[in-house]
Amino acid sequence: MIPRDRHVPQRAYLARCGQTAWNLEGRLQGRRDSPLTADGLAQAADAAQRLDGSGIRTVCTSPLGRAMATALIIAERLGADLVEVADLAELDHGEMAGMTWSEIEEVFPGARAERAENRYGWAFPGGESYAQARLRARRALSECGWVSDGAPLIVAHEMIGRMLRAELRGLDASGALSLRHPHGLVFEIDGGVERVV
Repeated sequence: MIPRDRHVPQRAYLARCGQTAWNLEGRLQGRRDSPLTADGLAQAADAAQRLDGSGIRTVCTSPLGRAMATALIIAERLGADLVEVADLAELDHGEMAGMTWSEIEEVFPGARAERAENRYGWAFPGGESYAQARLRARRALSECGWVSDGAPLIVAHEMIGRMLRAELRGLDASGALSLRHPHGLVFEIDGGVERVV
């Protein structure tokens, strides 16, 4: 029998939540939320249209509102089951959530420079690091593998999304941090090979 924590799907789709009001303001969101903008809603609808006919029957989503709103639009279009996976929540930004980097520099002087020296291991005050989030990414992928009928669509966020993609592609810390996931893009990863849908 395969252990639960190793039941990672060989093939999966990954989408980032649509653009939010705080994205436009340059605010870190972490576990806090802000609503999807009109563009964010359009990005979700466009992703749903591109994935129509893909055979996706399960959409796994972060429990955060912006991801749930995105996932719901896509799941309804695809006629797929929607499953909330707690470990897909964004990297916890702790005390810095809701702040811009200029505000952070005032309240936490030198924090940005400190983070730049060790982006993977540095933890947000009262929050978590990429290294810690990667452990969650592994658990999330395992849960998605167990609950999905076929290749799942995973709707999450930019930072945890890097860790999810790194796990599926077998990338090290440096490779994980080099990944970018602009709003509106959907990736398909099959056997470690990634392509844009």
